[in-house]
This record gives sequence, C-alpha cells and structure tokens, in this order.
Amino acid sequence: MIEDTIVKQVDISSERLKLRPLRKSDEGLLTLYAGDTRVAKTTRSIPHPLPPGASEAFIARSTSDGRREDVWAMDASHVGLSELLGVIGLTRLSEDRSEINYWVAPAFWNTGFATEAVTAILAANPQGVKTIFAEVFQSNAVSARVLTNAGFDYIGDAEAFSVAQNRSVPTWTYLKKLA
Repeated sequence: MIEDTIVKQVDISSERLKLRPLRKSDEGLLTLYAGDTRVAKTTRSIPHPLPPGASEAFIARSTSDGRREDVWAMDASHVGLSELLGVIGLTRLSEDRSEINYWVAPAFWNTGFATEAVTAILAANPQGVKTIFAEVFQSNAVSARVLTNAGFDYIGDAEAFSVAQNRSVPTWTYLKKLA
C-alpha cells in the first residue's frame, strides 16, 4: 500500500540548494510566487488568482503524515539568496514509481536552479523508486529541457487540465529509470 511507504522526509543538498521540507515560514514567499500567473499557468494544480489560505493548506498537506507527495522547498539562503526559490515534489504512483514536478519563481528562471534541484532529487532517490515520470506543458520548452538535461527520455504526448488556464493543455511525458 502506498501509504505504508511514507517515511520522514530528508533534506537533500546540492551545490547551491538545500532541498528541505516546507515549513510555516515559507507561506509568504509561497503565496507571492505561486500567486504569479506565470508560475500558475505552468502547473496543473495552482489556481489563479491564488485563493486566500491556499499556501497554508498546501504546506499542511505537504507535511502531513498521510501525504502521497513529498515536497521540498528550494532553499538557497546558505549562498545569500532566498529561503524559497521554488518547489519540487515527488508523488508516489506505486511502490516503485513516482512522478516529479517542480516550479521556480520567475526571478530565478534561467539560472539552472530547476535542473540542479531535479538532478539532486534523482541522485538522492529519497523514495527509493525505480522509475520517475514527468510531464510538462508543450508551451514550456524550458522545463522540457530541464528534464532532458537531467537524463529523462521523452515517451509521448498527452493532455492535462490546468486549473489556472481552465482548459486541457497538450503535454510532453518523460521517464527516467533509476538504478
């Protein structure tokens, strides 16, 4: 059973990032960044405008014992940047498969933080899975490049509903086999 595989979420470090579980103090920056239409429209689940309490609820859900998704803050405070540059998560699909998702605040776009976070998650494999899937909107070629740079293979096209766009959006689907 997927719920039986949930364990304490670990911190993961890379050169410029500390990936750590979300905390209550992230709420302000999470609201600011997730409330940006440029971020919301690149995701399936972030609504725009962001309703009051959405960030608080996301943090509570992401840190609950019954979660299906492990979520990390991309924290670069140790290198003089913000405590929250973006978010990266792994959703358990089965005992040996997960789906990765991520977003980075627009102020930090094109800086390599997404690639660094994805690569760090893959190296750590905190859920101990054999396969990780990913999906990006076809309008977001930069996120597709993040995945291919991290060694993901393109496996096909699909569609996903975007809450912020209020429509189904064409996607590219990727797969990464782990050791």
